[in-house]
Amino acid sequence: METELSEFEQQMRREINAFMDNEQETRRKAATSPPEWPADEAPAPKATRSKPSGAPKTGHLVKLAVRTKPLELDSVFEHISSSISKVEAQLEAEKAARKAGYPIIGYVVETRRL
Repeated sequence: METELSEFEQQMRREINAFMDNEQETRRKAATSPPEWPADEAPAPKATRSKPSGAPKTGHLVKLAVRTKPLELDSVFEHISSSISKVEAQLEAEKAARKAGYPIIGYVVETRRL
């Protein structure tokens, strides 16, 4: 039993010493050798855009319920605003709807960020 224990201890000491020697070698190499930088290659390809290239990058899509006559059914008017403010985008959409010939603006159907 004692021989097995002493053999185990000797084996463990050998493994610990080998590990420590290896660790010291890697430290020395790291201290003396210059860092390895990745080689400059062609730039990475750009990710594909989810929007067409002509589309605004920021803003809101505002949908309004509009009418030309008081007793007419509501129709949906869409306006794309480049404003990051939701309220400002709604005001721009209302102005655009009036300019397009819809004097009666019922309510905002939807406001979605682009």
